[in-house]
Amino acid sequence: MWERQLQEFLGQTMFVKADPAHDAAHISRVVANAKALARSEGADLDVVIPAAWLHDCVIVPKDSPERARASAIAATTAVRYLREIGYPEQYLPAIHHAIHAHSYSAGVEPRTLEAKVVQDADRLDALGAVGIARTLMLGGQMGKPLYDSAEPIPRKRLPDDSANVLDHFFTKLLRLEQQMQTESGRREARRRTKFMQLYLAQLQRELQHVPGHPSA
Repeated sequence: MWERQLQEFLGQTMFVKADPAHDAAHISRVVANAKALARSEGADLDVVIPAAWLHDCVIVPKDSPERARASAIAATTAVRYLREIGYPEQYLPAIHHAIHAHSYSAGVEPRTLEAKVVQDADRLDALGAVGIARTLMLGGQMGKPLYDSAEPIPRKRLPDDSANVLDHFFTKLLRLEQQMQTESGRREARRRTKFMQLYLAQLQRELQHVPGHPSA
């Protein structure tokens, strides 16, 4: 019953303003990740499930100066809604914390197992095949070039994901494996990161004879 209500709420609010990387499919994947991690780690599903469904119930654009506050705003909005529909009060503080702490931009340390599970579930969706697709979709929407033609894979230069989509792998995505909070999350992140590294290696091979590439 609760999950159906949460989906209906999101359908009425969030997805009207969602970007390509934070759409309904993203939410569904994070919920699936969260359920799997919660069962593996022994986390409370009464906290994890609503937090996973509502973690992005307020969307703030990536390039907004308010980006770091997005998860705090989402947490407050989620708890207000859960209270309105009569969700058990004893879970609300933990749900608020799990949503607030899930965000990379917010930099909030998760204090509970449930918050760790939700954070890992969200970050797993930034890795692997799905993570590559989301990165390219969002970068395209923001009008960024795929790579720096002088040095597509940043070796000698500092990566700058404000300038090139590919640099986001090096400023954030390839570092996520080391930041996972649960053992289950780390195992899956390791698998997905290896796939991303294979993608980058293949891309470098395909570009090595392109005019302007340093090895061309």
